[in-house]
Amino acid sequence: MTLTLGEGTSVTGLVFDSACEDGMMSETNRKFLLANRPDGRPDRDTFELVEEDVPEPGPGEALVRTLYLSVDPYMRGRMDAGESYAEAWAVGEPLQAGVVGEVVDERGTGFEAGDVVTGNLEWADYATARGAELQPVDPENGPVSTALGVLGMPGRTAYFGTREVADVAAGDTFVVTGAAGAVGSVAGQIAKLSGARVVGFAGSEEKVAFLEDDLGFDAAINYKETDDYGAALDEAAPEGVDAYFDNVGGEITDAVFTRLNVDASVAVCGQISLYNAQELPTGPRKLPALIESRATVEGFLVGDFAPRFEQATRDLAAWVGAGEIEYRETVTEGLENAPDAFLGLFEGENIGKQLVKVGERSE
Repeated sequence: MTLTLGEGTSVTGLVFDSACEDGMMSETNRKFLLANRPDGRPDRDTFELVEEDVPEPGPGEALVRTLYLSVDPYMRGRMDAGESYAEAWAVGEPLQAGVVGEVVDERGTGFEAGDVVTGNLEWADYATARGAELQPVDPENGPVSTALGVLGMPGRTAYFGTREVADVAAGDTFVVTGAAGAVGSVAGQIAKLSGARVVGFAGSEEKVAFLEDDLGFDAAINYKETDDYGAALDEAAPEGVDAYFDNVGGEITDAVFTRLNVDASVAVCGQISLYNAQELPTGPRKLPALIESRATVEGFLVGDFAPRFEQATRDLAAWVGAGEIEYRETVTEGLENAPDAFLGLFEGENIGKQLVKVGERSE
C-alpha cells in the first residue's frame, strides 16, 4: 500500500519500532548484513536482519540514531566480489548507505546531542562514526531528508554532471535517462535553468506527466511503451542532441549516440540497465558514431568534485527555496523494509529520491 503524506511524497510499508519512531532510545539495534552475493538480480535472501546491543561510541566518535536511510543503484555493485568504483561488501558485513541521523551521544567529536548529521553509515537503527566522517545538516535549508536527495549526493551529482561534464548551454538540446529519478530529475531542471531544451526518458506515463507537467521538461518519452527509441528521439529532439546525461545505458544510449550533434558532450553517470546482468552485452557498439560527431564522452564520480560540494549545496538550496527546482521523495517506512525499497529501484518504482524513514527527530 502506498500513502501520500503531502505534495510530492509517497510512503510505503509499516513502522516496526515505535520507540525509534517517536525519538526515544531503543535498547536494541537492528542491522542489515549482506547474507550472500546475488547471482543476477538481488532478492530478499540477499539481506539478513540481525539484532544486537546499541553500540557504544569510542573516543572521537558519535552515536547516531538513524532518521532517514538512502538506497541507491550503485550499491548493487558493492554486493559483487569483482572490482567496482565502490569497495565491495564482504558476505556477513553490515550494509552501508547515506544516512541522516540525530546525535545521541558523542565523545569529543564537536557535535552535541540532538544535532542532525549525515554520513555513510550502516543500515541500522544506530551506528557509530568518527566526527570527521559526519557532516552537519542545517534544517533551515529544508526537510532534513533533502540532505540525502536534492541537497545531497544525488543533487550534487546532477549539478556537476550537467554543468561541468555535459557542459550544457543555452540553446542546447539536453537528453537525460532515468529522468524521473533523484539525479535525472534535478539534472533536467538544471539544464532547463541553463536555457536548454530538455528531453527525458522515464518508465511510466505517471513519470512522463511528472516530468512534463511538474518539472517543465519540453518532452518526455516512456521507454516501456516505445518500440523505436530512435524514432521517439527524432520527434522529441528534431535538432539532434547536444548534451546527454546517461544514467541507464543499453539500447537507449545506443539510439542517442547516433543522434549526437558535432561537439556534443556525454556525461556517463550510471548504467542501471546493466547492473544485474550476468553477462555484459558485446560492445562498445556505437563508438563509430562518435567519429562523425566528434563528441566528448566522460564518465564521472561526484566525489571528484568534493572540494566544491559546499558551492553546489548552496546553489541547489537557493534554487529549491526560490521554487526554481522541484523535488519529490518516495519514502518507505521502517528499517525492516529497506531491502524492498532497494529492490524497487530496479523496477522503477520510485519517483524522485527513494528513502527509508527509520525514526523521528527528538522534541
